[in-house]
Amino acid sequence: MDAAAPDTPDSPDQPDQPGQPDQPDQPDLDDLARRAAAGDAAALDDLLAAISPRVRRICGRMLLHPQDAEEAAQDALLKVATSLGGFDGRSRFTTWLHVVASNSARSTYRSLKRRAAETPVEEFAPRVDADPRTTSVIAGTRLDLLEALETIAADRPELVEPLVLRDVQGLDYGEIAEVLDLPLGTVKSQIHRARAAVRPLLADRG
Repeated sequence: MDAAAPDTPDSPDQPDQPGQPDQPDQPDLDDLARRAAAGDAAALDDLLAAISPRVRRICGRMLLHPQDAEEAAQDALLKVATSLGGFDGRSRFTTWLHVVASNSARSTYRSLKRRAAETPVEEFAPRVDADPRTTSVIAGTRLDLLEALETIAADRPELVEPLVLRDVQGLDYGEIAEVLDLPLGTVKSQIHRARAAVRPLLADRG
């Protein structure tokens, strides 16, 4: 995954781009979110059912092993259910959802790394379906985008979220500015600096 790719979404299999209108046969997620935030339990159930596939896709773009992506997706859905009050309607609900799910995927990645570090090597059961190039926990010194993001986050955490939302999740600059409550110029500058910081980290391990 190259965070320094040209500034166009490179994922034609992403029907759930947040800037696109919902399909006619899809529920109005913004309306469901408003009703759920107001305490409508039925609306919350409908909302969670409607967004589950989308959340799994978002997490799957960051955590390539299906089990890890599913863990992150479940955490993200719980976060939506318990923190819907944090959605203030300033952006589209789906834009806010990308932030929640992307952060959940990064949190799951950190948790997986901690578990791996705390587990003796001899206790690992081999995964017969696991390809070492695509498992979510980095083996040995292998470095991928998530690890590069963690490196950047240690010193410049403000650069990470805009980069993830743009280059991994495919949001446009305006959506990112709205959901992060930042000026458009600031968002563009942060993404530019984040790409410059990520590029050598990925190249060194390529």
